[in-house]
Amino acid sequence: MSLHPFPSAEWVAAYGAAINGSEGYRAASRQWTHGPVALIVPAHPEIGMASAVGIWLDLDRGACREAKVVTADDARAAAFVLTAEYRYWKQIIRKELGPIAGIMQRKVALQGSLPIVVRFIKSAEALVEAATTVPTHFLDE
Repeated sequence: MSLHPFPSAEWVAAYGAAINGSEGYRAASRQWTHGPVALIVPAHPEIGMASAVGIWLDLDRGACREAKVVTADDARAAAFVLTAEYRYWKQIIRKELGPIAGIMQRKVALQGSLPIVVRFIKSAEALVEAATTVPTHFLDE
């Protein structure tokens, strides 16, 4: 099984497939009609990321209609945008940091409605669980 570099297009495609393969996500997110979610990883030239990377997840009613890499500027157009340093995304994918805890600890910046995010905490947990199933190579390792 080959490892996908995070946050490459290959990783994002595998993540979209993992979300769609997750019964837990489907069940927790049947009521999600709040629009796309984007993740932004700021530039880290020291590990080979010359510019920021956006991950666009077109989520609707328990399905991921599209998962793609976009520019950070394009990502900011999503209804919900989560921005965090590379090390925090790595901790989230490894389930060492919960996304809601990351927001509360100001390790993850949220653009969008926190009350809606909190209402869909099971969805957020299922998204993290799906990410843990993607064979991942972290660029700083």
